[in-house]
Amino acid sequence: MFKVGEYINYGTAGACEVIDITTLNMDGVPKERLYYILMPCSDSKGRLFTPVDNERVAMRPLLSKEEADALIREIPEIEQIWVGNDKLREETYKKAMKSGECREWIRIIKTLYLRKQQRIRQGKKTTAMDERYLKLAEDRLYSELSISLGLPKGEMADYIAGQIDALEPQQI
Repeated sequence: MFKVGEYINYGTAGACEVIDITTLNMDGVPKERLYYILMPCSDSKGRLFTPVDNERVAMRPLLSKEEADALIREIPEIEQIWVGNDKLREETYKKAMKSGECREWIRIIKTLYLRKQQRIRQGKKTTAMDERYLKLAEDRLYSELSISLGLPKGEMADYIAGQIDALEPQQI
């Protein structure tokens, strides 16, 4: 069970702070069932209510600073996702986003960054779907890493690029 004040990743909401653990006084809700009250980091006025024992939505603690640093060092080795069929590609992206796992978000970001570069070389624009999933994956990844590393979210792309650039050539 998570504790009040902890940061967790909650399903499609991303990084959230556990602001309370309580029962709900609502019709149709068992009086003894405990609920997390979560505040999404992207919306300080928003509140999410979810049962502590919710098994349908992925919930996990955010990465520690050490885990975040290690993940960033692994980025060059993390494989991209490649699916030729547009419909299957979107389903694959949806599944990766729903997983709530940083590695999956990185796979989407790497894939869409390389796909964007390829389309630009061909004189084509990026598709709306690609832009949507790139923005979503970056938002989730940068939100989590910014909390784990204690850095502003707006600096995460540059921080990650700098950390990867600083790796020894044999590590890449």
